[in-house]
Amino acid sequence: MKKSLLLFGLLVSTMTMVGQTASTADSKPETWYFKVGGSYFMQTAATEFPTVGGNLPLNKTYVGGKLVSEKSVTGSFGEGFRTGITAGYRFNTRLGVELGFNYYSSNDKTMAQTTSDLPITPSGVYSFKSVGQITCFDMAPALVLFLGEHKGFEPYTKVGILVPIHGDLEITSDAYAPIAFNPSTGAPVAFGNVHSVDEVKPNPTVGFMAALGTSYKIAKNISLFAELEYRNFTVHGDTKETTEFTVNGKNALATRTTAQIHTNYVDKLDVNSNNPLFNPNTATPDSKDTTRPNDAMDELSSYVGISGLGLTFGAKFSL
Repeated sequence: MKKSLLLFGLLVSTMTMVGQTASTADSKPETWYFKVGGSYFMQTAATEFPTVGGNLPLNKTYVGGKLVSEKSVTGSFGEGFRTGITAGYRFNTRLGVELGFNYYSSNDKTMAQTTSDLPITPSGVYSFKSVGQITCFDMAPALVLFLGEHKGFEPYTKVGILVPIHGDLEITSDAYAPIAFNPSTGAPVAFGNVHSVDEVKPNPTVGFMAALGTSYKIAKNISLFAELEYRNFTVHGDTKETTEFTVNGKNALATRTTAQIHTNYVDKLDVNSNNPLFNPNTATPDSKDTTRPNDAMDELSSYVGISGLGLTFGAKFSL
């Protein structure tokens, strides 16, 4: 974070100084332009994923009911594809502003996984896998410094902010798990394929971006451009809702309680929270016979990173 702020300050200072010292001979008139392009981003920082449905971000393997391997699951949702359209305005030869509108779809990322050769181990462990994907629309205002045109090429730099305006984290989980229990002992008596999809809605956030690019003029008002862009921001969860829940391929969402379908993310859990680990009079994952089954479950707020380095190609149209 400190490095990002330092880079942001350095680029802004550089652009301001150059803009202030631009020669009065820069007589290029004010003009509007528009850009359309597509990008592919690679993740630049891998962090540990948050807890998924009570499961820690771990990849575990059990053989004969015994844990034989375990490792942390890390990554970032900064790897993926983006498309967008940008409107720009040049004040003069050197200085301009842009406002971009983008759609981003991350690559799938495994967030937690357990593999077992037994349907259920003596300790109650069963196989499952949870995979997440982020999709979002963002708005990206930026300050642009044009470095001068030479033989059709015009390099430039820009810095700005990213403001997500709509999107979510979709977590798909598949498990071969207990689906029926002995009412007397609580022991599982039947197993099945359980599939669920959870949608995590984010809290508002703001990120940082910086880019180095160049355009190449191919006609009077048309150019091709390429940009190398770095971006960094984190997203905190606000709420979570289960939108799909099937058992052996059959819709079973109606069998779930409100606490099993809905989650509120909070900063603190205590005896007043609707969480069975802190409040015994609460909704539990295994029973409707509780005092608060119609309340959403309370879970600790978590965040995911969307930092990445991307390459963008597109076309620019000047008015």
